[in-house]
Amino acid sequence: MILYMLQVIFKPLKYLSLKTIHQYGTLIGQLVFLLSPQIKHLAYNNLKQSSLINQKMDLNKTIQINAREFGKSIVESLAMWQKSESELISLVKSCSNWHIVEEALNKGKGIIFLTPHLGCFEITSIYYGNQHPITVLYRPPKIKWLERLILNGRERTGVTLAAANASGVRKLLQALKRGEAIGILPDQIPAAGEGEWADFFGKPAYTMSLASKLAEKTGATVIMGFGERLAHGAGYALHLRKIDSIATPALLNKAIEQQIAQKPSQYLWSYNRYKVRGHALKKHTLKKTQQDN
Repeated sequence: MILYMLQVIFKPLKYLSLKTIHQYGTLIGQLVFLLSPQIKHLAYNNLKQSSLINQKMDLNKTIQINAREFGKSIVESLAMWQKSESELISLVKSCSNWHIVEEALNKGKGIIFLTPHLGCFEITSIYYGNQHPITVLYRPPKIKWLERLILNGRERTGVTLAAANASGVRKLLQALKRGEAIGILPDQIPAAGEGEWADFFGKPAYTMSLASKLAEKTGATVIMGFGERLAHGAGYALHLRKIDSIATPALLNKAIEQQIAQKPSQYLWSYNRYKVRGHALKKHTLKKTQQDN
């Protein structure tokens, strides 16, 4: 019943242009940052920690832009879950370095797409799935009806979702063995015991080890990608970049940092990337102390 009501509420988004969707998102993002100082403070501190923006005036300006991008990401995701696949594909105005995808497919060892919380991360799997099969990892929400909403919205032609559990990991591995692609949000905080502490913009962050293990086990090509939002709702530009190695979580984080540096204003800085898990932090501190000694 709740799922049906939400689908009715969000259905009008299906008929709005991307420009209008982003205009609504801009207002919502600004409102959230205004009414929730905690979210704005978290975004500000994370951006400052990155050292991508050095001057205080530029930092404040970037946070204002980031508030709008935060809102756009929310509304555009809800809209994409309602819109047709053909309409969404038409919003992709360019895709750089597609040749690395073709080269990877010819090798037959699969592709690991890493898509951080940068720009529009919904569009990347939809665009790829429209041409080749891809299995995308997702973390099931605690609210059951919300999971059904996500599944209905994200499962498209060529796109299969795999829950972040043992069964889902098997799906990812099977897809790679078939020479297909998988998609992972590499900057999502893993569950306890499923990651390692590694520096992210100079500060320890609990980082997934799954992507590194899958790459090592299968020899799959690793490609970092994100969908840049173009100005005035003009669409998206997809950027692809081959990654030489993510053998360790530290190398994975370095690759993510380089990607974020391309468009820092569109990163989800309000995501609590440095969330502390006590037992893991103690292990990281002990290991670092031993290395320093």
